[in-house]
Amino acid sequence: MFGISRQTLVAFSVHLFTASGAFWAFLALAAAAEYRFNIMWFWLGVALLVDGVDGPMARYFRVKEVLPNWSGELLDSIIDYVTFVLIPAFALYQSGFLQERVSFFAAALIVCTSAIYYADTRMKTVNNSFRGFPVCWNMVVFTLFVLQPGWTVALSVVVLSAFLTFMPIHFVHPVRVKTLRSLTLSIFAVWSVCGLAAIYENMDASMWALLGLDITPRSLQEMMAFKNMDVSYIVKIGIAISGLYLYVIGFVIQIFNLGDD
Repeated sequence: MFGISRQTLVAFSVHLFTASGAFWAFLALAAAAEYRFNIMWFWLGVALLVDGVDGPMARYFRVKEVLPNWSGELLDSIIDYVTFVLIPAFALYQSGFLQERVSFFAAALIVCTSAIYYADTRMKTVNNSFRGFPVCWNMVVFTLFVLQPGWTVALSVVVLSAFLTFMPIHFVHPVRVKTLRSLTLSIFAVWSVCGLAAIYENMDASMWALLGLDITPRSLQEMMAFKNMDVSYIVKIGIAISGLYLYVIGFVIQIFNLGDD
């Protein structure tokens, strides 16, 4: 069609699929601006799903070979920065989860350290782990929203993670790291299911109405209530344990030299 091969159309469609993450990010940002954080997490979850499957699709359809002038890696990094970093940082500030004075500090710490991390060409190790905390602030901030610790604990987690961004400590990639991959994927699945359960337990009428696309006016107090996720104890335990495993397992593999590469 129009002199364009089917292979080229398929490859470009994969890029468009990756680019759709920008739209899910926009919906998430709009929800966060309206204090509808549960809806925001839903759209970020959709973006995370896209991010998880577009890479294998690109490799399967040999997108890099078919469209060498289009950088899927750059496109992916741009969207990842928005969905993994910028929107979670904004949510942390907008929610009032931290005290006002430290919320700006936490947001600045998140967005600045993450920008520098994306510019580091050494972020991947030989066994496909991440060198330093891989700026997965979407998972970290979501966990804070679910567990609802005090603001000092939350700030400590932010500062520690930002500090570890520049440390030679490994963080696991659930799919690409071969060591303990089956276990890690299973734990990641547990975290994902618990995350979906947390969102489901906090669905309200507006979320069912096209997931927040209704524009029924709300009071500020009603909207702010969305930051307080009412999650069952078992879901909190699942999020906490699986999240802790994903946070430290890369360092465990590194320190005990469990890698098979």
